[in-house]
Amino acid sequence: MGILDALATSPALLITAMVLLGLLTGSFLNVVILRLPRMLENAWREEASAILEVEAPKDQPALSLARPASHCTHCGAPIPAWRNIPVVSWLLLRGRAACCGAPISVQYPLVELLAGVVAGLCAWRFGWSWELLAAYVLAMTLIAAAVIDWNTQLLPDNITLPLLWLGLLLNTMETFVPLQAAVLGAAAGYLSLWSVFMLFKLVTGKEGMGFGDFKLLAALGAWFGWTALPMLLLLSSLVGAVIGITFRVSGRLEAGAPMPYGPFIAGAGLLWLLAPMPMALF
Repeated sequence: MGILDALATSPALLITAMVLLGLLTGSFLNVVILRLPRMLENAWREEASAILEVEAPKDQPALSLARPASHCTHCGAPIPAWRNIPVVSWLLLRGRAACCGAPISVQYPLVELLAGVVAGLCAWRFGWSWELLAAYVLAMTLIAAAVIDWNTQLLPDNITLPLLWLGLLLNTMETFVPLQAAVLGAAAGYLSLWSVFMLFKLVTGKEGMGFGDFKLLAALGAWFGWTALPMLLLLSSLVGAVIGITFRVSGRLEAGAPMPYGPFIAGAGLLWLLAPMPMALF
C-alpha cells in the first residue's frame, strides 16, 4: 500500500499528516505575514517616486518571500533549519534568539500552532478529497490575512482578490455551493459592507472600515454562497464588538483608535468552513 492509499484509507493518518503540514505551512505564513506588507510598501514607494518623478530610495534591500533566507530580525544572523522547527524551536529556545538573546514574538509559534490545528480540522471535516485541498488553501490564506490585518490594518489585494476568484472557479464545479450562489455571494458580500461604509461616512464624515474588508467578505461569499453571509456578518460583528469593548475598558485601545475588522471576518470564515451546521444554528 502506497502513502497516498494509506492517507485515503486511514483518517487518523490523514489528520496527523495534515497537522504536520499545517505546522510547516504556519512557518511559511509567518514569513508572509512579516514580509508581504513590507514588500507592498516598497512597491508603493517606487510607484510614488515614478509618479512624482523623483528618484526612488536606493537603500532598500531586495526583499521577497524567498530572499533573504531565514535570519534573526534583531541582529541579522542566519537561522539554521534545525533551529527553525515549528513551535518546538521557540519552546526549546524559551522565546529568545539563540544568536543574540533577543525576544522572539509569541506570534510565531501561535501562528504555526493555529495552522497545524486548523489543517488537522480540515482533514477531519472533509476527509481525503479535493474539498480538503481547497479548504486547506482557504484556511491558510485566511490565517495570513487575519494576522496581517491585525498587525498593519491592511488586507492586501494580493490575498483577497485571488481568494475571491479561486472561490468562483472552484464553485464552477459546485465544490462548496452552486455557481449562482457563489456569484451572488461575492456581489452581496462586497455590497453589504460597502453600503455600511457609505452610510457611516455619510452620517459621520468618517470612514469606518477599509475596502479590504469588502473584498474579504466578497471572497467568502464566493466560497460559501450568499446564504452564509448573514451568519458571517453577525458572528464577526459580535466578536469584534466584544473584543473592542474589552480592549477599550482595559486601556489597550484608546478612544477613537481604529481596530481592524478583517480578522473577525476571517475567523467567522474559518468557523463556517469547519463547522457550517453549528454556525447555522448559532
